[in-house]
Amino acid sequence: MREEEKKLYFENVDNNIETHGYHITYIPEEQEVTPYGYSSGLYKSFGIPEAFVSGLPNGLTNTLITNYAQAFRNQKIPLNEKLDNLIDRFTVYIIPVKNESLDKKILSTLRLYENGYFKSVQIIFPDLDGKFPGETGYDYDQEIFGDYKSKSKQS
Repeated sequence: MREEEKKLYFENVDNNIETHGYHITYIPEEQEVTPYGYSSGLYKSFGIPEAFVSGLPNGLTNTLITNYAQAFRNQKIPLNEKLDNLIDRFTVYIIPVKNESLDKKILSTLRLYENGYFKSVQIIFPDLDGKFPGETGYDYDQEIFGDYKSKSKQS
């Protein structure tokens, strides 16, 4: 990305954070790169961890992060619990993630906080058969960055 493109991009990020409280960045799928999206500004604006989603198309990623922001702003996040109220298409888990695990992926967020403190979570979703990562038969390209273990006993 050229310097002028970077400048315009970061102006857009900053404007969205100022206007809406957060910005969503989406990185599309490339050869050997799983697509992902993440928020910037949720921790600063609403006191909730920044959100990360891996392996879904842009529309679903944006919907999950937007719904997460609306559902939990200024509230405690239910970590490691199966949630059916974040999106009407499937259940999800929200798991904590160490920022260091994402540091090469969340560049706009790192820029925003400039080495300051913030928290992050990852939204985990099932495959097309409703199976979550770690469950027998799970089949989907989703990178897991947080401490997630199969919750099949809770299903």
